[in-house]
Amino acid sequence: MELDLAVSKDNQLIVSHEPWFNPVICRQPNGDSISRRDAEKFLIYQLTAAEIREFDCGSWGNPRFPKQQKMKAHKPTLREVGEAVRVKRSNILWNIEIKSQPQWDGERHPPVEEFARLVIAELNNLGIEKNAVVQSFDVRALQAMRQQAPEIRLAFLIENVRGFDFNLEKLGFTPAIYSPYYQLVSKKLVRKCRANNMKLIPWTVNDVPAMRGLIHLGVDGIITDYPNRIGEVGKK
Repeated sequence: MELDLAVSKDNQLIVSHEPWFNPVICRQPNGDSISRRDAEKFLIYQLTAAEIREFDCGSWGNPRFPKQQKMKAHKPTLREVGEAVRVKRSNILWNIEIKSQPQWDGERHPPVEEFARLVIAELNNLGIEKNAVVQSFDVRALQAMRQQAPEIRLAFLIENVRGFDFNLEKLGFTPAIYSPYYQLVSKKLVRKCRANNMKLIPWTVNDVPAMRGLIHLGVDGIITDYPNRIGEVGKK
């Protein structure tokens, strides 16, 4: 299960792709829409978890995912999701992203050291730290995680074209997983990851031919919005 995290004003970890409310799918507590111009005024880090629960981010659906069932839904805390999933299955593997950027510090999330501390504490509280990978594009977040909890596996998310060697040098250590945008994967990258004893897990792969090609290259996993499509890879 892959999910992204933001932080509320009262230091709760909120499951959200952005650290604000997406105007395409979310509505204000009074039911009013959110204009694109004002979207980033509704920052999760400026609201308490209780206030965040009042926004509806499910009733209108997401046009990118037309098969998604529309229903009233709030952005949950990581604890809510962890406890709900644990009721169903205890052996779920978690892939959790710290959504941080240097220019967001103090406004859209706490300092990354604090962000990492909150994540570590919640993983331990939920008892899923051994089944979790923490990923981020932000080298600072991964460095903070490694310093505070070196036993937790880390994945370095990559979207730049500067290359494997540059990115690892910038990070300063070898993570458990190298996770680039899927179109950056090549035979050479597969070899380099294997030589450094790292798993290679690209994102976000949604069409079957691309999945088939990546598996043929030798990737160790795939991040996708449609896990049900993996079963079609072996079909002609």
